[in-house]
Amino acid sequence: MPILILILLIVLIAQFGFWNTLGSVLGAVGVVILVILTLAALAALVGMYAYQRIRQKL
Repeated sequence: MPILILILLIVLIAQFGFWNTLGSVLGAVGVVILVILTLAALAALVGMYAYQRIRQKL
């Protein structure tokens, strides 16, 4: 699997140039980080909501 990623990066650099490829890779990493942060925030909100519901029933 890592060899396929390496080949893909080489092809991207050959086609678009180094800076465009670097921007694309950093953009993809940024999207992954934003998705993880969004899921963490959603989990925190669901946890707070569940905690409030359980606390009200006691």
